[in-house]
Amino acid sequence: MNGLVPGLKGSARTVVVQENTAAAVGSGALEVFSTPSMIALMEKAALESVQPFLEEGQGTVGIELDIAHLAATPLGMAVRAESELTAVEGRTLCFRVSAWAGEELIGQGTHKRCIVFNERFLAKALAKKG
Repeated sequence: MNGLVPGLKGSARTVVVQENTAAAVGSGALEVFSTPSMIALMEKAALESVQPFLEEGQGTVGIELDIAHLAATPLGMAVRAESELTAVEGRTLCFRVSAWAGEELIGQGTHKRCIVFNERFLAKALAKKG
């Protein structure tokens, strides 16, 4: 886990299209960037920033979010999510996250991810099926 130090930054980008609007994902009735899509973009920025520093066979899973969606973003606009690792607490990684449409801050908050061994995590999840 060398390199997993506070200050590590990540980013992810998308464009608002029909498939990621509130109307399409069922989180609202309007054709604007959905809150679930914004959160997924924030999570992507965080997970991709730390993945290169994990051991082979490890990954991260989201475990906590505290996010405010501050402004609507219409179809066709580009959206950028940014993450900054703020703390490493054992296997828990804490991030400050934000989302931007152009120069406008459209969302912000905090996010936590847990480092897992992918195969073991998936096996435990699949065991629930019986």
